[in-house]
Amino acid sequence: QWQLVESGGGVVQAGGSLRLSCAASGRTFSSYAMVWFRQAPGKEREFVAAISRSSGITYYSDSVKGRFTISRDNAKNTVYLQMNSLKPEDTAVYYCAATLDSGLKSYQLPTRMNYWGKGTLVTVSS
Repeated sequence: QWQLVESGGGVVQAGGSLRLSCAASGRTFSSYAMVWFRQAPGKEREFVAAISRSSGITYYSDSVKGRFTISRDNAKNTVYLQMNSLKPEDTAVYYCAATLDSGLKSYQLPTRMNYWGKGTLVTVSS
């Protein structure tokens, strides 16, 4: 059974930065595209960013494009989310997920994910 463990969340002031990590264990990490979602209180889980198996293609939601960067290190079985210029509306629990699917349409759908982490809380104060 695959395990995904997020870390790096915390409290940061608006305009600040955080780097989230998601470490995978138990299966072939490079076989999966990796995706970050987030869920704010009272809202649905939403797509944030995705990266293909080989790191060749990345995708971002419009709300984070230009501020967040997703990357992966297949040798370390880890995916990262560098978050810059954080805003209070970025406050949410951030989840990493793994999928065998390909393409943005699949990456945007929580139902297409094969594995999930338990999440890490990011709080951006104004």
